[in-house]
Amino acid sequence: MLRGVTAISLDSKGRMSLPKRYREELADQCDGVFVCTIDHQLPCLLLYPLPEWERIEAKLSRLSSLNPVERRLQRLLLGHAFECEMDSQGRFLLAPTLRDYARLDTKAMLVGQLNKFEIWQQEKWQQQIDQDIQLQTQATDSLNDRLSDLSL
Repeated sequence: MLRGVTAISLDSKGRMSLPKRYREELADQCDGVFVCTIDHQLPCLLLYPLPEWERIEAKLSRLSSLNPVERRLQRLLLGHAFECEMDSQGRFLLAPTLRDYARLDTKAMLVGQLNKFEIWQQEKWQQQIDQDIQLQTQATDSLNDRLSDLSL
């Protein structure tokens, strides 16, 4: 499972290196092949091990190209999807269009989300966390059924 938050660096070519703690598991899970795309709701990137992406892609393929909302989602996620292959040093290249979308420069945050990573610009990540904490604090009075059984 992919979890935790790690500060990472991007080199001058736009390559990032996966932390060593993930490399062996991901080498087994996807042979070091990933798909990176945009998050259509937030200013970050989504990095999927290839088998996970294939599940997402299958769901996207079932959407209607005649429905404007569904077509737009397909266009955003599939149109920005780039395959990335991890090299022997655990690095992979992020496409320039993806780096531009997330406004990535030399520092980023890699956030494990069980089946994928989010890749954030550091400042945007901190802003999002601050906002999430504030909203979650306000929302605790109105927990939905799914969250009411969650005990931490």
